[in-house]
Amino acid sequence: MSIQRANIRMVGKLAVVTAGMFAFGYALVPIYNAICEMTGINILSLSERQVPGLSSNATPANTQVDRSRTITVEFDANSRGPWEFKPAMRSMQVHPGEMATVMYEFQNVQNRRMAAQAIPSYAPRQAAAHFNKLECFCFTQYTLDAGEKKEWPVAFIIDPKLSKDVTTITLSYTFFEVGGKTPPAPQAPSAGASVQEHRS
Repeated sequence: MSIQRANIRMVGKLAVVTAGMFAFGYALVPIYNAICEMTGINILSLSERQVPGLSSNATPANTQVDRSRTITVEFDANSRGPWEFKPAMRSMQVHPGEMATVMYEFQNVQNRRMAAQAIPSYAPRQAAAHFNKLECFCFTQYTLDAGEKKEWPVAFIIDPKLSKDVTTITLSYTFFEVGGKTPPAPQAPSAGASVQEHRS
C-alpha cells in the first residue's frame, strides 16, 4: 500500500508541474508584451507601432521607378502566313522601372492545325539591352488547331539606365509557321511611325 500511495503522490506532483508549465507558457506572451510596454524596447514588433505620417496599411513606394521620365512603347505585329496576329493596343506610356503588360492576339484562320512561333526586334537597337521581358511568348513554339484563337501577355520593364535621349521604343514581332523558312528579325518602324500589321 505504501508503494501505491507513493506512486499516487508522484503522479499528483507531476500533474501539478505539467499544469504550471502550461500556464506559464500560455502567459508568456502577455508577460513579454507588458515588459516591452514598460521598458519601451519592443523591437520585435516595430511594424505594429504607429509611425507619425505613415498609415498602418500604407505601402512603401517603388524607388526603382523613375517617374520623372515617360517612354512611349509602340507595338508592331508582322505575320508570315495566312493568320491573324496583332497587339491588343498600339502603344502605351510607361515610366522606366515600372512593370507593364500588353496582350498579343493570334488566330489560326486556316482549316488545318499549325505550329508557329515569334521572334522580336526593337527600335532603336540600343533599347534592346534595356528592354527586360519578364514574360513573353517569343521563342516558344505553339500549336493551334484550325480556327483556334489565343492571347499571350508580354510583361516588361524598361531599365532606368536607358539613355535619356530615347523617348520612344518600338517592340516588333514576326510570327511564322514552324517548319518553313525562318524569316529574319523584323525591321521595326522608326520612332513615331505608325504601327501596322502585315500579312503575306
